[in-house]
Amino acid sequence: MPSTILSAVRTPLATALAGVSANVFAYVPESIPAPAVVVVPDSPYLEFETIGKGTFRCKINMTITCCVAYNSNPASLDNIEQLLTSVVAVIPVGYDVQAVDRPTVTTVGASTLLVADIRVSTWYTQTA
Repeated sequence: MPSTILSAVRTPLATALAGVSANVFAYVPESIPAPAVVVVPDSPYLEFETIGKGTFRCKINMTITCCVAYNSNPASLDNIEQLLTSVVAVIPVGYDVQAVDRPTVTTVGASTLLVADIRVSTWYTQTA
């Protein structure tokens, strides 16, 4: 059975991120318990290099969304910066970090969160 993007790309990335002091998800959870790190598709998501009968190879672009509770602006900003640097430090070899977007305040359900996105990419090859 061929590997999937979830099993070959997102889950290994989430596993590598498990060492940070946050709840880590390889998908968007129904609720986000802060602090949290969520690995989601970016746009463009897949950039194809090879499509053939037996193989396809593509660059996969993902966003690692880091979330902390937004209670106090100075403390929340410090918390998101600490989470961002700890996440970048454990991104495994083979994943390229492009940029970190500025933090923004987001409401998810009853929670107000300070979030920032880390844009990463890697290559995926699937053979039949």
